[in-house]
Amino acid sequence: MDPFQPTSEAVRGGTLIAIRAEGVSKRFKLFKERNQTLKHTLLRGRRAVYEEFWALKDVTVEVPQGSTYGLIGENGSGKSTLLKCMAKILYPDSGTITVDGSISALLELGAGFHPELSGRENVFLNGAILGLSGNYLKDKFDQIVEFSGIERFIDTPVKNYSSGMFVRLGFSVAINVEPDVLLIDEILAVGDEEFQQKCRDKFDELKNRGSTIIIVSHSMGMVRNLCDHATWLEHGMVRGQGVASDVITAYLDHVNPVAEPAANLGLHNDSIESVNLFDGSGEATARLISGHPATIRIHYRGATSANELGVDICSLEGEKLMGATTSQAPSPMGPFDGRGYVELILSGLPLLPGIYDLKSFSKTESGRGEGPGTRFEVTSTDSPTGALIELKGIWRSSSA
Repeated sequence: MDPFQPTSEAVRGGTLIAIRAEGVSKRFKLFKERNQTLKHTLLRGRRAVYEEFWALKDVTVEVPQGSTYGLIGENGSGKSTLLKCMAKILYPDSGTITVDGSISALLELGAGFHPELSGRENVFLNGAILGLSGNYLKDKFDQIVEFSGIERFIDTPVKNYSSGMFVRLGFSVAINVEPDVLLIDEILAVGDEEFQQKCRDKFDELKNRGSTIIIVSHSMGMVRNLCDHATWLEHGMVRGQGVASDVITAYLDHVNPVAEPAANLGLHNDSIESVNLFDGSGEATARLISGHPATIRIHYRGATSANELGVDICSLEGEKLMGATTSQAPSPMGPFDGRGYVELILSGLPLLPGIYDLKSFSKTESGRGEGPGTRFEVTSTDSPTGALIELKGIWRSSSA
Protein backbone atom coordinates (compact mmCIF):
# COMPACT_ATOMS: atom_id res chain seq x y z
CA MET A 1 0.00 0.00 0.00
CA ASP A 2 1.26 3.45 -0.91
CA PRO A 3 2.06 5.26 2.38
CA PHE A 4 1.44 8.62 0.71
CA GLN A 5 -2.30 9.15 0.47
CA PRO A 6 -3.50 12.42 -1.11
CA THR A 7 -6.83 13.65 0.16
CA SER A 8 -8.96 16.70 -0.45
CA GLU A 9 -10.45 16.95 3.01
CA ALA A 10 -8.60 15.47 5.96
CA VAL A 11 -10.61 16.63 8.98
CA ARG A 12 -9.99 16.09 12.69
CA GLY A 13 -12.44 17.55 15.21
CA GLY A 14 -13.71 20.11 12.72
CA THR A 15 -10.17 21.30 11.84
CA LEU A 16 -8.79 20.74 8.37
CA ILE A 17 -5.54 18.77 8.50
CA ALA A 18 -2.88 19.62 5.90
CA ILE A 19 -0.57 16.69 6.71
CA ARG A 20 -1.24 13.67 8.88
CA ALA A 21 1.60 11.25 9.57
CA GLU A 22 0.15 8.18 11.30
CA GLY A 23 2.31 5.50 12.88
CA VAL A 24 5.29 6.40 10.68
CA SER A 25 8.47 4.38 11.20
CA LYS A 26 11.72 4.60 9.23
CA ARG A 27 14.85 2.50 9.63
CA PHE A 28 18.35 2.72 8.17
CA LYS A 29 21.13 0.17 7.96
CA LEU A 30 24.35 1.19 9.68
CA PHE A 31 27.08 -0.94 8.09
CA LYS A 32 29.97 -2.09 10.27
CA GLU A 33 31.72 -3.23 7.10
CA ARG A 34 30.65 -3.10 3.49
CA ASN A 35 31.35 -5.47 0.60
CA GLN A 36 32.45 -3.23 -2.23
CA THR A 37 32.14 -5.83 -4.98
CA LEU A 38 30.65 -9.25 -5.66
CA LYS A 39 34.20 -10.64 -5.37
CA HIS A 40 34.44 -9.35 -1.79
CA THR A 41 31.15 -11.02 -0.97
CA LEU A 42 32.23 -14.37 -2.39
CA LEU A 43 35.65 -14.29 -0.70
CA ARG A 44 34.16 -13.44 2.68
CA GLY A 45 31.40 -15.95 2.23
CA ARG A 46 28.89 -13.71 3.94
CA ARG A 47 27.02 -10.49 3.57
CA ALA A 48 28.23 -7.21 5.02
CA VAL A 49 27.59 -6.74 8.75
CA TYR A 50 25.20 -3.98 9.75
CA GLU A 51 22.85 -2.95 12.52
CA GLU A 52 19.38 -1.47 12.20
CA PHE A 53 18.83 2.11 13.28
CA TRP A 54 15.25 3.29 13.69
CA ALA A 55 15.21 7.01 12.94
CA LEU A 56 11.43 7.11 13.48
CA LYS A 57 9.30 4.83 15.63
CA ASP A 58 5.52 4.92 15.34
CA VAL A 59 5.34 8.72 14.97
CA THR A 60 1.92 10.35 14.59
CA VAL A 61 1.71 14.06 13.80
CA GLU A 62 -1.26 16.14 12.66
CA VAL A 63 -0.54 19.55 11.12
CA PRO A 64 -3.61 21.85 10.95
CA GLN A 65 -4.20 23.55 7.63
CA GLY A 66 -2.97 27.15 7.55
CA SER A 67 -0.81 26.76 10.65
CA THR A 68 2.93 27.16 11.17
CA TYR A 69 4.16 23.96 12.81
CA GLY A 70 7.51 23.28 14.46
CA LEU A 71 9.49 20.04 14.77
CA ILE A 72 12.05 20.27 17.58
CA GLY A 73 14.49 17.95 19.30
CA GLU A 74 18.17 17.18 19.65
CA ASN A 75 20.41 16.10 16.76
CA GLY A 76 19.49 12.59 15.68
CA SER A 77 15.96 12.78 17.06
CA GLY A 78 14.35 12.16 13.66
CA LYS A 79 13.15 15.66 12.73
CA SER A 80 14.75 15.86 9.29
CA THR A 81 13.86 12.24 8.54
CA LEU A 82 10.20 12.96 9.24
CA LEU A 83 10.33 16.07 7.08
CA LYS A 84 11.88 14.10 4.21
CA CYS A 85 9.17 11.47 4.54
CA MET A 86 6.56 14.22 4.28
CA ALA A 87 8.35 15.57 1.20
CA LYS A 88 8.40 12.04 -0.36
CA ILE A 89 12.20 12.07 -0.47
CA LEU A 90 12.23 9.06 1.87
CA TYR A 91 9.76 6.19 1.94
CA PRO A 92 8.57 5.13 5.44
CA ASP A 93 8.89 1.44 6.35
CA SER A 94 5.47 1.51 8.01
CA GLY A 95 2.66 3.97 8.61
CA THR A 96 0.89 6.40 6.29
CA ILE A 97 1.26 10.07 5.39
CA THR A 98 -1.84 11.93 4.23
CA VAL A 99 -1.26 15.17 2.32
CA ASP A 100 -3.78 17.86 1.37
CA GLY A 101 -2.42 20.11 -1.38
CA SER A 102 0.88 20.75 -3.13
CA ILE A 103 4.19 20.57 -1.26
CA SER A 104 7.44 22.50 -1.67
CA ALA A 105 10.50 21.64 0.39
CA LEU A 106 13.35 23.93 1.44
CA LEU A 107 15.71 21.21 2.60
CA GLU A 108 19.01 21.53 0.76
CA LEU A 109 19.19 24.84 -1.06
CA GLY A 110 20.65 24.69 -4.52
CA ALA A 111 20.38 20.90 -4.74
CA GLY A 112 20.42 20.15 -8.46
CA PHE A 113 22.24 23.36 -9.46
CA HIS A 114 24.79 22.72 -12.21
CA PRO A 115 28.01 24.69 -11.57
CA GLU A 116 28.72 25.25 -15.27
CA LEU A 117 25.24 26.69 -15.99
CA SER A 118 24.29 30.31 -15.40
CA GLY A 119 21.94 31.44 -12.67
CA ARG A 120 19.24 31.94 -15.28
CA GLU A 121 19.59 28.37 -16.58
CA ASN A 122 19.69 26.95 -13.06
CA VAL A 123 16.43 28.70 -12.15
CA PHE A 124 14.69 26.67 -14.85
CA LEU A 125 16.63 23.51 -13.98
CA ASN A 126 15.90 23.78 -10.26
CA GLY A 127 12.28 24.70 -10.93
CA ALA A 128 11.87 21.62 -13.11
CA ILE A 129 13.23 19.46 -10.26
CA LEU A 130 10.58 21.02 -8.02
CA GLY A 131 7.94 20.05 -10.57
CA LEU A 132 7.27 23.48 -12.06
CA SER A 133 6.39 23.99 -15.72
CA GLY A 134 8.46 26.13 -18.05
CA ASN A 135 5.60 28.60 -18.56
CA TYR A 136 5.15 28.99 -14.81
CA LEU A 137 8.86 29.68 -14.36
CA LYS A 138 8.83 32.24 -17.18
CA ASP A 139 5.99 34.09 -15.43
CA LYS A 140 7.80 33.93 -12.09
CA PHE A 141 11.35 34.48 -13.34
CA ASP A 142 11.57 38.25 -12.76
CA GLN A 143 10.05 37.85 -9.30
CA ILE A 144 12.51 35.08 -8.40
CA VAL A 145 15.54 37.07 -9.55
CA GLU A 146 14.39 40.28 -7.85
CA PHE A 147 13.82 38.39 -4.61
CA SER A 148 17.31 36.88 -4.74
CA GLY A 149 18.93 40.28 -5.23
CA ILE A 150 21.56 39.00 -7.69
CA GLU A 151 20.21 40.51 -10.92
CA ARG A 152 23.68 41.60 -12.08
CA PHE A 153 25.02 38.05 -11.89
CA ILE A 154 22.06 36.05 -13.18
CA ASP A 155 23.86 35.17 -16.45
CA THR A 156 27.11 34.22 -14.68
CA PRO A 157 27.90 30.51 -14.09
CA VAL A 158 26.95 29.64 -10.52
CA LYS A 159 30.42 28.12 -9.93
CA ASN A 160 31.57 31.75 -9.64
CA TYR A 161 28.90 32.64 -7.05
CA SER A 162 29.73 33.17 -3.42
CA SER A 163 28.09 30.73 -1.00
CA GLY A 164 25.65 33.49 0.00
CA MET A 165 24.60 34.17 -3.60
CA PHE A 166 24.21 30.45 -4.22
CA VAL A 167 21.78 29.83 -1.34
CA ARG A 168 19.88 33.06 -2.00
CA LEU A 169 19.08 31.94 -5.54
CA GLY A 170 18.11 28.44 -4.39
CA PHE A 171 15.93 29.89 -1.64
CA SER A 172 14.28 32.32 -4.03
CA VAL A 173 13.32 29.57 -6.48
CA ALA A 174 11.84 27.34 -3.78
CA ILE A 175 9.95 29.99 -1.82
CA ASN A 176 8.32 31.57 -4.86
CA VAL A 177 6.61 28.29 -5.77
CA GLU A 178 3.74 29.42 -3.48
CA PRO A 179 2.79 25.91 -2.32
CA ASP A 180 -0.09 24.78 -0.12
CA VAL A 181 2.45 23.20 2.25
CA LEU A 182 6.02 24.50 2.71
CA LEU A 183 8.62 22.30 4.44
CA ILE A 184 11.67 24.08 5.87
CA ASP A 185 14.74 22.42 7.40
CA GLU A 186 17.23 24.67 9.25
CA ILE A 187 17.73 27.23 6.49
CA LEU A 188 15.96 30.34 7.75
CA ALA A 189 19.21 32.20 8.47
CA VAL A 190 20.43 32.48 4.88
CA GLY A 191 21.79 35.73 3.48
CA ASP A 192 22.28 39.10 5.13
CA GLU A 193 19.80 40.97 7.33
CA GLU A 194 18.05 42.58 4.36
CA PHE A 195 17.48 39.21 2.69
CA GLN A 196 16.32 37.63 5.95
CA GLN A 197 13.73 40.39 6.30
CA LYS A 198 12.53 39.57 2.77
CA CYS A 199 12.19 35.95 3.86
CA ARG A 200 10.20 36.88 6.97
CA ASP A 201 7.89 39.05 4.86
CA LYS A 202 7.44 36.17 2.41
CA PHE A 203 6.56 33.79 5.22
CA ASP A 204 3.97 36.28 6.49
CA GLU A 205 2.55 36.50 2.97
CA LEU A 206 2.30 32.69 2.73
CA LYS A 207 0.66 32.48 6.15
CA ASN A 208 -1.84 35.21 5.28
CA ARG A 209 -2.93 33.37 2.18
CA GLY A 210 -3.48 30.16 4.15
CA SER A 211 -0.35 28.14 3.37
CA THR A 212 0.79 25.56 5.91
CA ILE A 213 4.43 25.86 7.00
CA ILE A 214 6.38 23.12 8.79
CA ILE A 215 9.73 24.13 10.28
CA VAL A 216 12.63 22.06 11.62
CA SER A 217 14.97 24.22 13.66
CA HIS A 218 17.27 24.29 16.68
CA SER A 219 16.47 27.98 17.22
CA MET A 220 13.83 27.84 19.93
CA GLY A 221 13.31 31.60 19.83
CA MET A 222 12.46 31.46 16.14
CA VAL A 223 10.12 28.47 16.57
CA ARG A 224 8.40 30.18 19.51
CA ASN A 225 7.88 33.36 17.48
CA LEU A 226 6.74 31.71 14.25
CA CYS A 227 4.94 28.51 15.19
CA ASP A 228 1.44 27.88 16.50
CA HIS A 229 1.97 24.21 17.39
CA ALA A 230 4.98 21.92 17.72
CA THR A 231 6.08 18.31 18.15
CA TRP A 232 9.11 17.35 20.22
CA LEU A 233 10.92 14.25 18.96
CA GLU A 234 13.40 12.25 21.02
CA HIS A 235 15.24 9.18 19.68
CA GLY A 236 12.73 8.88 16.86
CA MET A 237 9.66 8.97 19.10
CA VAL A 238 7.18 11.69 20.02
CA ARG A 239 8.05 13.12 23.43
CA GLY A 240 5.57 16.01 23.43
CA GLN A 241 2.99 17.78 21.27
CA GLY A 242 0.78 20.83 21.61
CA VAL A 243 0.96 24.62 21.69
CA ALA A 244 4.44 25.63 20.54
CA SER A 245 5.38 27.70 23.60
CA ASP A 246 4.38 24.89 25.99
CA VAL A 247 6.28 22.21 24.03
CA ILE A 248 9.39 24.42 23.78
CA THR A 249 9.33 25.16 27.51
CA ALA A 250 9.11 21.44 28.31
CA TYR A 251 11.94 20.67 25.89
CA LEU A 252 14.23 23.40 27.22
CA ASP A 253 13.48 22.38 30.79
CA HIS A 254 14.56 18.86 29.84
CA VAL A 255 17.83 19.75 28.11
CA ASN A 256 18.64 22.75 30.34
CA PRO A 257 17.33 21.93 33.80
CA VAL A 258 16.37 24.94 35.89
CA ALA A 259 18.63 25.28 38.92
CA GLU A 260 17.39 25.32 42.49
CA PRO A 261 16.81 28.86 43.83
CA ALA A 262 19.96 28.80 45.93
CA ALA A 263 22.23 27.54 43.17
CA ASN A 264 24.54 30.09 41.57
CA LEU A 265 26.48 29.48 38.40
CA GLY A 266 29.18 31.61 36.87
CA LEU A 267 32.59 33.15 37.42
CA HIS A 268 34.21 34.00 40.73
CA ASN A 269 33.82 37.67 41.60
CA ASP A 270 35.45 39.42 44.58
CA SER A 271 32.57 41.89 44.84
CA ILE A 272 29.49 39.68 44.32
CA GLU A 273 28.60 36.71 46.50
CA SER A 274 25.38 35.53 44.84
CA VAL A 275 22.36 36.59 42.82
CA ASN A 276 18.85 35.34 43.61
CA LEU A 277 15.28 35.65 42.37
CA PHE A 278 12.12 36.15 44.41
CA ASP A 279 8.48 36.11 43.37
CA GLY A 280 5.86 38.70 44.31
CA SER A 281 5.30 37.09 47.73
CA GLY A 282 9.00 37.22 48.59
CA GLU A 283 9.68 33.50 48.14
CA ALA A 284 13.02 32.48 46.61
CA THR A 285 12.28 30.71 43.34
CA ALA A 286 13.64 29.67 39.96
CA ARG A 287 10.21 29.92 38.32
CA LEU A 288 8.52 33.25 37.76
CA ILE A 289 5.30 34.29 36.03
CA SER A 290 5.37 36.61 33.02
CA GLY A 291 3.91 40.01 33.84
CA HIS A 292 3.87 39.36 37.61
CA PRO A 293 6.03 41.06 40.27
CA ALA A 294 9.56 39.78 40.81
CA THR A 295 12.72 40.83 42.63
CA ILE A 296 16.38 40.32 41.69
CA ARG A 297 18.73 40.44 44.66
CA ILE A 298 22.53 40.82 44.38
CA HIS A 299 24.50 40.01 47.54
CA TYR A 300 27.81 41.88 47.67
CA ARG A 301 30.73 41.29 50.02
CA GLY A 302 33.07 44.19 49.30
CA ALA A 303 36.34 42.24 49.11
CA THR A 304 37.08 44.64 46.27
CA SER A 305 35.13 47.89 46.38
CA ALA A 306 32.68 48.06 43.46
CA ASN A 307 31.25 51.35 42.19
CA GLU A 308 28.39 49.70 40.31
CA LEU A 309 26.46 46.42 40.32
CA GLY A 310 24.19 45.07 37.62
CA VAL A 311 22.45 42.15 35.99
CA ASP A 312 21.89 40.89 32.44
CA ILE A 313 19.19 38.50 31.30
CA CYS A 314 20.24 36.32 28.37
CA SER A 315 18.72 33.66 26.17
CA LEU A 316 20.08 30.13 26.37
CA GLU A 317 21.92 30.88 23.13
CA GLY A 318 23.86 33.60 25.01
CA GLU A 319 22.13 36.61 23.43
CA LYS A 320 21.65 39.50 25.84
CA LEU A 321 17.97 40.41 26.02
CA MET A 322 17.92 43.11 28.66
CA GLY A 323 19.83 44.44 31.61
CA ALA A 324 19.98 46.99 34.42
CA THR A 325 22.61 48.54 36.70
CA THR A 326 22.60 50.47 39.95
CA SER A 327 23.57 53.58 37.99
CA GLN A 328 19.89 53.75 36.95
CA ALA A 329 18.74 54.14 40.56
CA PRO A 330 16.90 57.43 41.28
CA SER A 331 19.45 58.28 43.99
CA PRO A 332 23.20 57.52 43.98
CA MET A 333 24.22 54.02 45.13
CA GLY A 334 27.72 52.74 45.96
CA PRO A 335 30.53 52.25 46.46
CA PHE A 336 29.58 48.82 47.80
CA ASP A 337 31.85 48.20 50.79
CA GLY A 338 31.35 45.64 53.52
CA ARG A 339 28.52 43.15 53.10
CA GLY A 340 24.94 43.72 52.00
CA TYR A 341 22.64 43.43 49.05
CA VAL A 342 20.87 45.49 46.43
CA GLU A 343 17.52 44.66 44.89
CA LEU A 344 15.89 45.41 41.58
CA ILE A 345 12.12 45.34 42.17
CA LEU A 346 10.01 44.67 39.11
CA SER A 347 6.31 45.50 39.14
CA GLY A 348 5.82 43.13 36.19
CA LEU A 349 8.36 40.71 34.69
CA PRO A 350 8.71 41.74 31.02
CA LEU A 351 9.63 38.31 29.62
CA LEU A 352 7.77 35.82 27.49
CA PRO A 353 7.50 32.23 28.79
CA GLY A 354 10.77 30.35 28.39
CA ILE A 355 14.06 29.57 30.13
CA TYR A 356 16.66 32.28 30.66
CA ASP A 357 20.05 32.91 32.26
CA LEU A 358 20.45 35.68 34.84
CA LYS A 359 24.04 36.97 35.04
CA SER A 360 25.50 39.46 37.51
CA PHE A 361 28.46 41.78 37.14
CA SER A 362 30.33 44.50 39.02
CA LYS A 363 32.29 47.54 37.91
CA THR A 364 35.40 48.70 39.74
CA GLU A 365 38.23 51.07 38.92
CA SER A 366 39.96 48.21 37.12
CA GLY A 367 36.96 47.42 34.90
CA ARG A 368 33.96 45.10 34.68
CA GLY A 369 33.98 41.73 36.42
CA GLU A 370 31.54 38.95 35.58
CA GLY A 371 29.81 37.50 38.61
CA PRO A 372 27.73 34.44 39.47
CA GLY A 373 24.39 33.77 37.81
CA THR A 374 21.43 31.44 37.84
CA ARG A 375 19.03 29.87 35.36
CA PHE A 376 15.30 30.44 35.71
CA GLU A 377 12.03 29.68 33.97
CA VAL A 378 9.21 32.06 33.08
CA THR A 379 5.70 30.66 32.83
CA SER A 380 2.45 32.40 32.00
CA THR A 381 -1.15 32.49 33.20
CA ASP A 382 -1.96 35.17 30.66
CA SER A 383 -1.11 35.67 26.97
CA PRO A 384 1.71 38.25 26.82
CA THR A 385 2.27 39.86 23.44
CA GLY A 386 5.96 40.64 23.79
CA ALA A 387 8.94 41.45 25.96
CA LEU A 388 10.38 44.83 26.93
CA ILE A 389 13.94 45.82 26.09
CA GLU A 390 14.83 47.34 29.41
CA LEU A 391 14.15 46.11 32.94
CA LYS A 392 12.16 48.82 34.68
CA GLY A 393 11.93 48.87 38.45
CA ILE A 394 13.16 50.48 41.65
CA TRP A 395 16.60 49.82 43.11
CA ARG A 396 17.05 49.79 46.86
CA SER A 397 19.86 48.66 49.15
CA SER A 398 20.28 47.27 52.62
CA SER A 399 23.44 46.86 54.66
CA ALA A 400 24.12 43.71 56.61
